[in-house]
Amino acid sequence: MPPDISPYDALLLVSFGGPERPEDVLPFLENVTRGRGIPRERLEEVGAHYHLFGGRSPINDLNREFLHAVEEDLRSAGIHVPVYWGNRNWDPYLSDTLARMAADGVRRAACLLTSAYSSYSGCRQYRENLADAVAGVPDEPVVDRLRHYFNHPGFVEPMVDATLAALADLGDATRRTAHVLFVTHSVPRSMNDTSGPHGGAYVTQHLAVAEEIGERIRQETGHRYPTELVFCSRSGPPSVPWLEPDVNDRIEQLADAGAAGVVLVPIGFVSDHMEVLYDLDTEARATAEKAGVEFARAATAGLDPRFVAAVRDLLVERAAAERGREPTRATVGGQAASWDVCPVGCCPNPRGPRPALCGGD
Repeated sequence: MPPDISPYDALLLVSFGGPERPEDVLPFLENVTRGRGIPRERLEEVGAHYHLFGGRSPINDLNREFLHAVEEDLRSAGIHVPVYWGNRNWDPYLSDTLARMAADGVRRAACLLTSAYSSYSGCRQYRENLADAVAGVPDEPVVDRLRHYFNHPGFVEPMVDATLAALADLGDATRRTAHVLFVTHSVPRSMNDTSGPHGGAYVTQHLAVAEEIGERIRQETGHRYPTELVFCSRSGPPSVPWLEPDVNDRIEQLADAGAAGVVLVPIGFVSDHMEVLYDLDTEARATAEKAGVEFARAATAGLDPRFVAAVRDLLVERAAAERGREPTRATVGGQAASWDVCPVGCCPNPRGPRPALCGGD
C-alpha cells in the first residue's frame, strides 16, 4: 500500500528565487532588499556577481530539477499528488502559485522550504510571504510547513559523502592536515540570538550538523580533522554585528598559521546557487589560491536521491502527525527533531510583527 499522506492533497516547494536574464538582476535585488534602504550602488555591486554567470542565477533551474526529482520519487512510492513551486522574490511568485493551487482545487498543502534551519530570514520571513500570498486568493488552501530538516539523515548523509569526496580531491601531501570549514550564510548576531523558540537555534543547529559530519568523517577515515563553522555572504552595514568569522578571513588566518589545505562544506545551502558559485567557488577559492592553500569544495545535497527521498519522508511524517498518530521522526546527531508548528515568538521579525502562516502566532 502506498504511504498515507492525508489530509494533504498537494506539496508546495517554496524557495528564494533568482534572476534568469541580465535585465532581471537589479529588479530581483530590489525585491530582495525592499524596505531595507540598501543604496543602488550596493545593488549594482552585488549584481556584478550575477553578471559573471551571464546574469542568470542557477537557483531556478536547480529548483525545476529538484521538483521533477521529487515528483518522480513520490510517484515511485505510489503517492500521486501535484507538486507546486513558488518563490519569495522572483517568478514563479508565491502569490501566483497559491492562486493556481486554489484554482486547481487544492485544499491543504504541505510546504517544504529550501532552507533547512531556524532563523527569521530562513523561516519566519518565508511564513510571512506565504501569508501575503494567500491574502488575496479566494478559497486559499491551508498550508502547513514541513519541519526543519537540518538533522534529517537524507540531508546529512549526502553531505558526509560529499566531504569525503572533497577530501579525496586534495593532494596526498595535503589531505591529512587539511582543515574542514563548514560554511553557512551569515546573519546579524541579533537574528541568531532570537532564532528558534529560545534563541541561538541558527548557530546551534549548524554546529550539530558540523559535529555529526565531523564524527562520521573520523569514523570513515580514522582521523579527526580540525573543523569549525564559518560564514559567508554578509550584506549588512559595518555598524551591525554579523556572525563571524568570514570564510575568506579564516582561510587567510589558517594560511598564516601554516595550513596547507582547506575543504569547504556548504552545510547552510541545499543546492549550488549564487552564494555557493560566487562566494565559495569564486571568491573563497581565489582567497585560498592567493594565500597558497590547496582548496576543495564539497557538493551540496542537491539532487542526491537520499535528499529527494527525505522530502517524501517528511511529508508522510507530518501527515501522520496531522491524523493524530505518533510518527517516527528520522534524525541524526544530538538534536531532536524540530517542531511541526513554529512556537509563539519563534524567530521574530526584527522590524516588528507581521502576519505569518504555519505558526502559533
